Amino acid sequence: MNQDIGIQMLASLTAERNGLRDFVGLLEREQHALVENLSDQLLDLAEQKSARALALTGLIEARHLVLKNNLPELSATAIQTWLQTHNKTAWPIWQEIRGLAERARQLNQNSGELIQMKLRYNQQALTVLGNATSKANLYGPDGQPDFSSSSGKPIASA
Repeated sequence: MNQDIGIQMLASLTAERNGLRDFVGLLEREQHALVENLSDQLLDLAEQKSARALALTGLIEARHLVLKNNLPELSATAIQTWLQTHNKTAWPIWQEIRGLAERARQLNQNSGELIQMKLRYNQQALTVLGNATSKANLYGPDGQPDFSSSSGKPIASA
């Protein structure tokens, strides 16, 4: 193996691992904000998540470029075999990358489920409030109190 390829691969995998560590930390903060109802933090976290996901895509593409010329295919098995044969120093980093990627997938899935649960709860709460408001009919279309009963007669004349 060309020593430059080994150095490039090690640098590429190290950068990807560091990016994934950062991304997983961000996903953990997002999940914490969802669990603790810190909705004021979610917009900022979503923006950071998008930016970091884009950066990670660039790091993955850089790794693909390094491997593309040395492997017949870019499957996990082919990468594992190549690293174990040609770059043993990078092998533990690759293993960590795979673990971090799985952790990120789980966190993202859990956060999605939390968001869906909160949306269902909010929709149910809005439905209950909407029904209560329409039954009570305390305010008229002009926003002024309407103390008439559902029969249309004022309460005083009932």
